[in-house]
Amino acid sequence: MNELEAYSQARSLVNKLGVKSPPVPIDRLAKALGVRIEYTPFDDELSGMAFMRDGKPVIGVNSSHHPNRQRFTIAHELAHVVLHRSKLEATVLIDKGKNFIPRDATSAKGIDPFEMQANAFASEVLMPERLIRQVLAESSRDIQDDDWLISIANRFRVSLAALQYRLARL
Repeated sequence: MNELEAYSQARSLVNKLGVKSPPVPIDRLAKALGVRIEYTPFDDELSGMAFMRDGKPVIGVNSSHHPNRQRFTIAHELAHVVLHRSKLEATVLIDKGKNFIPRDATSAKGIDPFEMQANAFASEVLMPERLIRQVLAESSRDIQDDDWLISIANRFRVSLAALQYRLARL
């Protein structure tokens, strides 16, 4: 598994969901995959976690974080469910009997292959290349126009930083 395969799997899921315009309904995608989402106020450093409960995947999301951050967390953790399920199922039991892969400051550094794959997947799920290119083609405005970029980020319900990172990768 590599980042290109993660992008490909994310693209396939978005296409199956039939998304025609932003924002991608990440909660509906999770539900379609049989994943339960639970919102809980974690310590601020912890954005979310994926774990198995009674053989079913669950994503825990920090309810204290901004809704755009929560969307990215869901997409990132969904990647672990889709791409790394065997690792998730085999994780040592901790935190009151829950298997989980945490989304924290260490994973955010972007050096672990699993985390890089999950970030690539999340990026493609929330900001599909097809939809990004479609939105960019609707206007002849300069990509350096911050107000325009903010409006695009708002359309996709992602942070400006996430959008800028995605655009740089495209």
